[in-house]
Amino acid sequence: MSELPAQVRIREVGPRDGFQNEPEVIPTADKVALIEALAHAGLRRIELTSFVRADVIPQLADAAEVLDAVRLPEEVSASVLVPNERGLERALEHRAKFQEINGFLSASETHNAKNVGRSIEESLSGLGRTFARARTEGLRCEGVISTAFGCPYEGRVPPERVLGIAQRLADAGAVEIGFGDTTGMANPLQVRDFFAAARAGLPDVELTAHFHNTRGQGLANVLAALEVGVESFESSFGELGGCPVPVGATGNIATEDLVSMLHEMGIATGIDLVTLIDASCQVERLLGRRLGSHVLTAGPVQWSHRDQAEPATT
Repeated sequence: MSELPAQVRIREVGPRDGFQNEPEVIPTADKVALIEALAHAGLRRIELTSFVRADVIPQLADAAEVLDAVRLPEEVSASVLVPNERGLERALEHRAKFQEINGFLSASETHNAKNVGRSIEESLSGLGRTFARARTEGLRCEGVISTAFGCPYEGRVPPERVLGIAQRLADAGAVEIGFGDTTGMANPLQVRDFFAAARAGLPDVELTAHFHNTRGQGLANVLAALEVGVESFESSFGELGGCPVPVGATGNIATEDLVSMLHEMGIATGIDLVTLIDASCQVERLLGRRLGSHVLTAGPVQWSHRDQAEPATT
């Protein structure tokens, strides 16, 4: 095992990736309050929303209203997901409210066709134009590759294909590439080998890991990525969201689970875990159901003996 990073960067994607995959449409005012609570917890990278068609993702139909209403500290880097050039143009009407865009495609042809109705080559061409336009506006660009570790339709995705797509995105102006385990198919050995190759092949690009907890391996995959020097992760508070396929898929790894593990390992995040848990409790009450986050259920390790009247049994 190599030396682990002393600190990591976390982008909170719950307000976009989380909310868009929940069955409820969360009121705009509640979204804004939750985003501001996340910033108050110390999260300095937050994906706020996405400019997508309202008839496709009604949960994010209020993207413009969210951007207009939210108030974030200057040190927070706000990002929006844009599916295409039209989405970017809509987002630019609110240019003062965000600093980054995230453009996405899938590493498998089948998933890309079902998700955005394009071939991979068509998506890459569109993202090239989108990133070029975004850069003229002074925006930082992240390319997001879904199904980077496996596709529910095609199975294993060759790593060389994923890395080839990543290089195309970097050539188009992406300074950060996010590799998404969209349906929770990755395993730690696969993750370690993949990111070792990615670091060697993309030395000047920020590499970001985005894991889902569909099969309970999300945090194990985080550790594998840390071991080969990955310092940037994406997660969703409360374990919100996920992917609608396969049936039974759970959400992204929970931000509070990720932060709790990192802190216990001595890795700094700049995030106040207790305040973050409070934000997740707020969304749990708002949705009226228990969420999948483990720390939200059990509390952090430092709470494990709090108010215990009787010794624990095994």
